[in-house]
Formats: sequence, structure tokens, C-alpha cells
Amino acid sequence: MVMAMTVDETLAVRSSSDIVLVRQMIRAWAIQIGFNLVEQTKIVTAASELARNTIDYGGGGTARVQSVRHGTRSGLRLTFEDKGPGIPDVNLALKDGYTTGNGLGLGLSGARRLSNEFEIESRPGEGTRVTITRWK
Repeated sequence: MVMAMTVDETLAVRSSSDIVLVRQMIRAWAIQIGFNLVEQTKIVTAASELARNTIDYGGGGTARVQSVRHGTRSGLRLTFEDKGPGIPDVNLALKDGYTTGNGLGLGLSGARRLSNEFEIESRPGEGTRVTITRWK
């Protein structure tokens, strides 16, 4: 399946099948930009973790994929956003092993390690937005 590349695309993230679609889209974009296999794996893995968190903790939301350039560098910027309960203590949530669910507690911290840039905004009762960038 060949996916058309655009500069900016947003997908709904509401179920496990949506996570598969997000992974496929991110990999296609990464290949188009010229990421090597290691870079592809890092961005796809980070995206998978964040998409899963969007569903499990945020009740679903959106994934936005952007092709970005800065000088001679090119990369992918991913933004996962939900309108869920938010994260009361972001610093605690970023610690390896911390989880409020049944996972290993490596989703947020793992995504941060797999990215070149990582931003998180969360307000209890309003939702969470996580933006990561991986540069080629």
C-alpha cells in the first residue's frame, strides 16, 4: 500500500486498529523523508506508545503528523492530543516505571528517550498534548 505524503495529516486515535494505522502512516512518512531503519523504528515505537496512552488514559484523541524542516535538517513532528482527565503530576508520570494502569510505565519516558525533542502539556480535567520531533 502506497500512502500519499502531505505536509500535515491528522488521524483519529480511538482503538487498537487506529494505532496500527498511525504506525503505518508514521513509517511511510519516515521512509519518504529518508530516515534509516533505526530512525524509523525509534519514531514508530514512540508513536505507538503515545497512541496507546491517548486511548488508555485519555479516552481517545488525535494524532497529528507533520513533516518539518529546519535549515538543512528534515524530520517528523508528532502531536498526540486528548480531552481526557489529564495528568496531575507530569514529572512523576515521566519517571520510568510509573504507571496508573497495567503497563510497564515506559510509555512517556520511553517516547521521550526515542525523540530528539519532547514537550508535554497536561491540565487535570482538560486533557493532554504530547509533541515529539525526530530529526534525520
